[in-house]
Formats: sequence, C-alpha cells, structure tokens
Amino acid sequence: MIRNYFKLAFRNLFRHKAFSGINLLGLAVGMASAMLIMLWVQNEFSFDRSYPNTDRLYTIYNRDKFDGVMHSWNSTPKVLAPTLKKDYAEVEDAARLTQITFLLTADEKKLNVRGGFTDPGFISMFSLPLLKGNARQALGEANQIVLTDKLARKLFGTDNVIGKIVLLDSNANFIVSGVLEDLPNNTSFDFEYLIPWDYMKRLGWGDDSWSNNSVRTFVLLKPNIAQASFDEKIKKVTINHSKETTEVFSQSFNRLHLYSKDDNGKLVGGQIETVKLFMIIAAFILLIACINFMNLSTARSEKRAKEVGIRKVAGAYKINLVAQFIGESIILSFISFIIAILLVQLSLSSFSQLTGKQLTIEYTNPIFWGYAITFILFTGLIAGSYPAFYLSSFAPVKVLKGTFKKNKQAVTPRKILVVLQFTFAIILIIATIIVQHQINYVQNRNAGYNRENLVYAFTQGDADKNYLLIKDELLSSHTALSVSKSINPITQRWNDSWGYTWEGNTEADKKTDFVRLGSDADFVKTVGVTLKEGRDIDIYTYPTDSSSILLNEAAVTAMRFNNPVGQVVRSEEGTEWHVVGVIKDFILESPFEKKVNPMMVFGPGHENFQVIHIKLNPANGTKASLAKAEKIFKKYNPQYPFEYAFADESYANKFKSQERTSTLANLFAGLTIFISCLGLFGLASYMAENRMKEIGVRKVLGASVTSVTTLLSKDFLLLVLVAFIIASPIAWYAMNTWLQEYTYRVKIEWWVFAGTGMLSLFIGFATVSFQAIKAALSNPVKSLRSE
Repeated sequence: MIRNYFKLAFRNLFRHKAFSGINLLGLAVGMASAMLIMLWVQNEFSFDRSYPNTDRLYTIYNRDKFDGVMHSWNSTPKVLAPTLKKDYAEVEDAARLTQITFLLTADEKKLNVRGGFTDPGFISMFSLPLLKGNARQALGEANQIVLTDKLARKLFGTDNVIGKIVLLDSNANFIVSGVLEDLPNNTSFDFEYLIPWDYMKRLGWGDDSWSNNSVRTFVLLKPNIAQASFDEKIKKVTINHSKETTEVFSQSFNRLHLYSKDDNGKLVGGQIETVKLFMIIAAFILLIACINFMNLSTARSEKRAKEVGIRKVAGAYKINLVAQFIGESIILSFISFIIAILLVQLSLSSFSQLTGKQLTIEYTNPIFWGYAITFILFTGLIAGSYPAFYLSSFAPVKVLKGTFKKNKQAVTPRKILVVLQFTFAIILIIATIIVQHQINYVQNRNAGYNRENLVYAFTQGDADKNYLLIKDELLSSHTALSVSKSINPITQRWNDSWGYTWEGNTEADKKTDFVRLGSDADFVKTVGVTLKEGRDIDIYTYPTDSSSILLNEAAVTAMRFNNPVGQVVRSEEGTEWHVVGVIKDFILESPFEKKVNPMMVFGPGHENFQVIHIKLNPANGTKASLAKAEKIFKKYNPQYPFEYAFADESYANKFKSQERTSTLANLFAGLTIFISCLGLFGLASYMAENRMKEIGVRKVLGASVTSVTTLLSKDFLLLVLVAFIIASPIAWYAMNTWLQEYTYRVKIEWWVFAGTGMLSLFIGFATVSFQAIKAALSNPVKSLRSE
C-alpha cells in the first residue's frame, strides 16, 4: 500500500508540473528562510555556552543610583576579584580581564593587536583549549604571553612557537608560554593574546581603589551554590570597603550576550528581544509557505475529485485517503527540503556576512539530521493537513455526477488563510518602513560636531613623547588645520565619574555622573563643536589651563550655574578645576538617546591622554593628507605603524545593529510577500477554475475582458483590503512599543499606512491579474461544451 502511495504521489507530481513546481518553490523558499533564521538564532543562543563550567561562571556587575535613577554596569574595581576569592568561601576562583592594544614584534613582523591583561586562573576557569602549553602555568610569570593559533601563525608562520620571543610595545620581551585555540564566533571575548596581570602592575597601571571601575570581573562559583544567596552576601562588598554606595551583584555569564539591557538597575532584556522577533518571523514564514501549499492543493481539487470518488466507491476509507494525501505532502516537503538545503548553502556566505556571524551547517552532526527529519515531517503535516481532510471529504455520488460540493460562502477557510498570509506580510512591510524611517531620522540628526575630514590616532610608543613635534609638523606642512589630544575618541565614551562638588551643590549632586573628555588645546577648532561661552582650553597660551575644564550645556544645567565661566569644580580627591568655557551639547554616546549626558572636558593636568584628533586639510585631498601624516608619524615614532580611524566611519558604526535588523527585516518581508503572492495565485487559480462556465456564459452574453477581469479581481483585492485593516493596528502597536526603546524617535506617520495599503493592493492586483486576464481571454466554447 505504501509503495502504491509513492507511485500515486509521484504520478500526480509530474502530471501537474506547474502546480507542483509552485508548491515546491513556495515550500522550499519558506523552509530555506526559516532555516537561515534558525541558524542565526541557534548561534545567538549558543553564545558563551561552550565552556564546561558555564553554569557556574558569572560576571560581576555594579549597581547604583544616579540622578534619581538606578543603573547597572559591568566595569568593576581592580581589587574586587582578589577580594571575592579571598573572603568568600562560595568562590572557587576569580579573575579580571581588561582589554589592551600593544604592538607585537616577532622577527620582521609587526602587528598592532588587541589583547588582554588577566589573572593566571582565567584560562582554567573558562577551560579555554590550549593547543600548546599548560593552562595552569601559561600565565604564571609576568613575562609570559599566550597567543591564539591565528596570531601565532601571523607572527611566526607556525603554531610551534612555545619558548619563542615576542617584543611587546618595543620595550619588553615576552616568552610564548601557550597557544590558544582560536576563539569561536559565539563568545563575548575579543582578544588575540593574554598577558599576566602582574605585568600591568609593573607598568604602574594597577591600583586598589574601590572607586576606579575599569575592569571586568569573573567568578567561578563552587558546585551547588545558589546565585541568589551569593548575590545577597556580596551585595555590600564595595560599600564595606569604601565610602561608595555601589551595590554588587552577579550575572550568569551565559546570559550576558542576550540579557544585557539595563532597566532601572536590572538586566532584563537586550539582544533576546531581537532573537524572539526573528523566531516569530521564521515561524510565520514557514506557516505562510504551508498555507501557500494548502491553497494550491485545494485549487486543483476538482481535478482529483473523481479520483477520490472512484477510490471511495472501490472501498477506500477516509483514513486511507487522508494518509495518502498527507504522505504526498511529506514527499513534497522532503523534496522541498532538499531544494531548501541547496538554497541555504548557496546563500549562507552572504547571509553570514549580512548578520556578522560565521554560520555553518553541521552535516556530520546526528542532531542536525534529527532536527531535519522532524522539520520535514512537521512541515509536511502542517501543509498537508487541510488539503487531506478537505479532499477526502468529497461525497462519491456527487463527485461522479459532476456535482461535488462547492463552497459559496462569503467566508471560507482558503480566504481566511490568504488574509492571514497578507496580514503578516503587511505587518512586515509597515515595520520595515518605520525601522528604516527611524534609522534615517537618527542618522540625519545633528551630532553637534563636524566629522568631515576628522581622523584620530592612538598615542602608542613615542607618539605621546614627541606629540608637540608631530603636531607642529602636521600644521606647518599644511597637512592638518588643527590638532588636539584627548582621553578618548570623539565618537566613544570611555570615562565617566561622579563625586564632584561646586558652589551651591547638594549632597544629591555628588551622584551626578559626568562623562569625561580631555584636551590640551584647540579642542573646539579640531572637532568642530560650538563654543557658547568663554574660551577653549589652551595650555600653551595659558599654562594654568592644565587644571581647567569645559562644560557642556547639560552639565551647566545639572550644576545650576547661571554664570559658569570662572566657577570652581572639585573632584572627590580634592583637585580643583576651573571652568573656562561652555560648549553646546554634542552626541558622544548613542544618537538614539535624546538626552545628552553632563560632560566635562578636562585639561591635561591629571589626565592620561591616549588619542590625537587631527583635522585634515581638505585642500590636499584626503589620500594625500593621510600619506603626509603617515610620514610625519613614522619620523617621530618609527617603531609603530600609523593607524587611524575616520570619525564619520566610527559614528556610522553606531547604526550597524539597527541597520542589520532593518536589512534582515526587508529581506524576510520580501520573501514573505513572494510566498504570499504564490498563495494568492493559488486561490486565483482555484476561483478561476471553479467559475470557468460562469465566465463562458458571461462572455457569450457579451461581457468584455475588462469586466470579467474586474469580476475576478475584486474578490482578491477585498481579501487584501481586509488583511490591511487587520494588520494596521497590530503593526502600529508593535512598532510604537519598539520605538519606546529610543528617546530620540520618529512619530508614526499616516503616510506609512496609506503607502503600505496602496502597495499591498497593487501587489494583490498584479498577482491575480494574470490569472484573471487568462480566464477572461479563454474560449467560452471549451468551458460550455459539456453543458
């Protein structure tokens, strides 16, 4: 019997090639889309879960109230990790990690590479696989370095590098003590080498201050330790060791990637929201593909009605027919899966590039094939269920008389399914338009400074020592219009602090958090911010400016200054800073946030300036200016490559995540529309097939092609209109909720819905018009011959 089912299935498949091809294409595209999304989702869920002790690994967070709002952050004091390891029996091990960038030299190779300072137990805590070396001893000495396999091969051309020498920053020799397997793409870590924490202390960068939150702290708890009880014990560790009011708590390390959004001091969401969204999209795309299959299967029901009638007369039970039709559906699902795998494989490289992931299909993993079989069966059952029960319900007497049931109700299951398809498609169209509108709106926001021809470089090697020589030559050679040093780039927030006092301040003002920048001179001129009051910092004209500051407008408001220039601001340590000027607010952090945080731009008195901002001379052309700048930097800092970044490109990176989401939404909205149109095409075929005799009679009575086309099209356009009416409030609610995440946001305009409605009707008309016109042009003699 099963063999007979296969014969019937393939016979019907090849007998109706056009319908079968559309069925296969719709299912294949839907399955491929769902598979691509789920590959990305699986990668997101697998983040930081490959470590053997992942259920006992935690990241330490701080929590405190600023400006009346509770905030949490994961930068902690350097002294926290050893304190937790020493004083809390629940902690099996603790380690710190802070990112660094040093120039590594091996033989003739010189590479500026991102690495990290960490404690000796870090590798063992996370069970990071070493290809060479001993995990427990690899960072035991201050002059040891562990390289990733990729970096080892870049520097030496081989991974057999144990005992070889790497010159660090042109002044310290390090012995390679281990080769680490390259980090996977689903980890929160981003380093290519590790250096012992003791070397950081040798450089004088270590401190035991509980107020300096500058490193990440990780702990490995002993087995069977409850996170809640541990958090309760460590809650006041900072408070007990300092005058700070900061609480401490832990976050499971394997939740860090998905749950990192701070909401009133609690980590409640983040990337998980995007993951859930695309899981829903994957489910709906697959459902729409299945609906498409249902519509096309029922569209050719009349052609199989006699087959059903004869088989029932011959003694077939309904269950046999249901099994046959579901079997055919599963066979089609299997063939579609094969096509889908090919589509996924062809598009996987481009999709990986689009998502910023390295996605792969593990064909050798039995789990994959288990999921694949389940996926095929599930899709086949969902897609074939309605057609199977519908076709098997035909009454043999009516079928063989040619009068089998025809559903003339205004609301039918097929119409409901098409409305459902287009409802979701319209929701996606509206969503993608609003997402893109929001991104464009924020991108066009005035950042408050001039990014044009602005580049920045880091003060490695002798660049800081020879800074004045570099600056003078950049200006005298007309390579640059102005040059200024700072604590961090103009597009990034590296530092912030609180505890400042000023005339008229209150106790609550000490918890006002100020963003920190820095300048030696020409800050306003170089980065192009607007000076509102006073003057710029200039330590070369005014030597006392080493202890001066600029305030932004938000800082002036927070400090309630009426005449800010000349005011004195004191740090928690007692250092006095004199206000020399006020600048207009500009965007240093997220452009999606409407509020600009209070900011202080410090003179170089007590600051470690690491960045040089350069305003290139546009008269030379960017390429020529950069070539001249490279020669100047090489002249005064010969051991280091001249590496720079454009401020406009760095600013554009702030939109990458949202742009990626928008692009993915556009892609899958297009696929959803495509599959939905196939479903509409199927219903158009079904309706035209059932009304061929009516059309023939109308044509004999003088109906024109236009009137017949209108007659057939209006029903479909009504379905699209109903879908639009249902989709609009759902889309408005969903997108209004999404926009609430941003304080700087667009309003949802009426034209988005008007445009989407017109586009939907056009798509619907374009889809059904082919079948409608085809039916209208058909010869009425053929359709009426049997009457």
